[in-house]
Amino acid sequence: MEFEIKVNQDISLRLRKLSDVKEFFEVTDKNRARLREWFPWVDNVKGEEDEKKYIEHCLDTFKNKTGLDMGIWYQGKMSGSLGFHDIDIKNKKASIEFWIDKDHERKGIITTATKALINYGFNELGLNRIDIGCAAGNIRSCAVPERLNFKFEGIEREYEWLYDHFVDIKLYSVLKKEWKTE
Repeated sequence: MEFEIKVNQDISLRLRKLSDVKEFFEVTDKNRARLREWFPWVDNVKGEEDEKKYIEHCLDTFKNKTGLDMGIWYQGKMSGSLGFHDIDIKNKKASIEFWIDKDHERKGIITTATKALINYGFNELGLNRIDIGCAAGNIRSCAVPERLNFKFEGIEREYEWLYDHFVDIKLYSVLKKEWKTE
């Protein structure tokens, strides 16, 4: 199964394949400590077999049109993850999740790639609403929807259990009529 969004000459979003298991696991493992601070799934990815199961799950959600979870390739190297989770075609909405390799932070990759994904969601999937939920303490992640002029909707208190404590989530959204395609 092939699917790619070419963002620019340096960045592309691509549906991961089973042949990407090793590379994706290595990037995840390299970033384990910092990802664990914000994501509850990190401890479930202990080896390449776990990564393989996740990629198979992503391919199933893509086929069923309930998700679109892609790898971010920056200058040909796997550099992170970005995608739509919980695509709801009936209600024309989806949620975005993302993370980036520590060696590729602060280059505008996530913001640029997220903008391309939003354009795809509104123009190709026919979505009306896209949201991004970020842990309230994750200032860098919260900056992405803020830079993209999402509306801050509020804080979902103690929304997610993160290993040994609850975290609040800041919820941002944008509607198709508010989005300015560039």
